Amino acid sequence: MLTRSGIVVAAGALILLAAGWLADYPELVALGFACLAALLMAGLWMLARPDVSASREVRPHRVGVGEEAHGVITVTNEARRRSPPIMAAESAAGRRLTIPVPSLAAGESHQTSYPLPTGRRGIYQVGPLTIGHSDPLRLMRVGREYATWSTLYVHPHIYPVEPVPTGQTRDLDGPTSSSSPRGGVAFHSLRDYEYGDDWRLIHWKSTARLDKFMVRHNVVPNEPRLMVVLDTSTGPYTDRSFEDAVSAAASLCVAAVRGGYPLELHTTGGFSSAADRAIDSTGALLDLLAGVERTADDPGLAALPRLVPADSGVSLGIVTGQPDQHLLAVLPAVRPKFLMVSLIQFAERFAGPPAGLRGVIGVNVHSGAEFAAAWNHLVRR
Repeated sequence: MLTRSGIVVAAGALILLAAGWLADYPELVALGFACLAALLMAGLWMLARPDVSASREVRPHRVGVGEEAHGVITVTNEARRRSPPIMAAESAAGRRLTIPVPSLAAGESHQTSYPLPTGRRGIYQVGPLTIGHSDPLRLMRVGREYATWSTLYVHPHIYPVEPVPTGQTRDLDGPTSSSSPRGGVAFHSLRDYEYGDDWRLIHWKSTARLDKFMVRHNVVPNEPRLMVVLDTSTGPYTDRSFEDAVSAAASLCVAAVRGGYPLELHTTGGFSSAADRAIDSTGALLDLLAGVERTADDPGLAALPRLVPADSGVSLGIVTGQPDQHLLAVLPAVRPKFLMVSLIQFAERFAGPPAGLRGVIGVNVHSGAEFAAAWNHLVRR
């Protein structure tokens, strides 16, 4: 296949031959034949097509915005002769990447890595991988496509912030239930001994009275749960303010999980994820936020009534831009269903005091960094 340079040389050959013949100018004819000879040599070079196998990995698969991620290509020469220098190419995050691979002896492998673009949040498909080679003058190029795809998750930026406030003091001896997870310090009831139970939990008086081993059933007390809702409608945002809002929602989610709170994440567009008290559960939350986008048919804050939980032990944090006032009017209606309601609003051009809504605390900020400072000041005071 002719490259752009090859097309120029081929056109030049035709023009030179025609001009030399019409003008009876042998030097032009000679130059035209030289161009044809170069194309012929390039065609012969293409016959030495490399016989290679190739694989590609992405390391790591999940990074934050601006963090390093690399593609790693391993190429092996499967032929009995030395392969010519080749070029590997693939697409990632809307960019075309080209990676040179040196000449390889028979059976030799070569591994090379290259940086992947991580400047924007998103979920990106890396691939397909194309292995090709060109002649020394870059007049022709042939390639073979390998159907290898990898997924790169670029998570939003995380700010160090406090979790959504609950308005309650966390009590290690708070209320419990039979469905509470085991392993805490709050006593719930006595139960029969099970193999593997800690002998220090045996209740000896009950054991003597019932003539069987009884142990204290300690659980994690019922604690307030947190809910973060991200407005994914188009109206309240500019492109920049939406990215700041996604980062704020991600920061609140990470803070909740690190603080040991059960958490639910919802978007007004209908996507959701949940996390328990394990720090590893942030992966699913951040994966969801890596791919979230604004949509025109998203109801925005009008979706809040359908997100109201069955019990009242939930504290709500809402992240939005500058929605219409009639959409903000839904907050007083849902406020009694939650322990507390917090409102974070982003505005790229103007950020005044937060909307005055009774029973709702909030901040109104320009950027993500300003959000982190204002939020921490509000929650810690």
